Amino acid sequence: MDKTDIFERLRNGETIPPNDPQGYRMREASYSTKALLMKMNNSADPAEIRSLLSQITDRVIDESVGVFTPLYINYGKHTKIGKNVFINFNCTFLDLGGITIDDNVLIAPNVSLLSEGHLLSPENRHSLIPKPIHIKRNAWIGAGATILQGVTIGENAVIAAGAVVSKDVPDNTIVGGIPAKVIKTI
Repeated sequence: MDKTDIFERLRNGETIPPNDPQGYRMREASYSTKALLMKMNNSADPAEIRSLLSQITDRVIDESVGVFTPLYINYGKHTKIGKNVFINFNCTFLDLGGITIDDNVLIAPNVSLLSEGHLLSPENRHSLIPKPIHIKRNAWIGAGATILQGVTIGENAVIAAGAVVSKDVPDNTIVGGIPAKVIKTI
């Protein structure tokens, strides 16, 4: 078995089998994150929310970032949030595969960013497949949208409410539907 740190392997996009000897570390880290999330999600103070989110992500969250709680994150250390980002209520980030949110991004309520998935075959389904999500500058993710693993959302792109995005979105486009398709160019 690979002795490299499991979180490094996840960031490198390696599939993690269910019997990985370091697999327990993912669950332990999630429980630590959950303790911080409970504090963050019960705060109404924007500075305290940013401070706790900084602890969760292990990165300084700029004072220009606004987060309306609750926000749910399963790990946190693989999430990068730029400046002037707004994250609305009730969003879910599964970030073991990595989530990068560039400057000036708007994320509406009930958005899910899911950088993790599983194999389709039943005998291997419990393996974890991480692939990063990148949301580029000035993108707007509409209410209830789901961004799946391995997807890049282009600069200035708009994701329509309720869309399920499974493929990269070009710059300056609007996409919508399930699966999301280009509706028009901005």
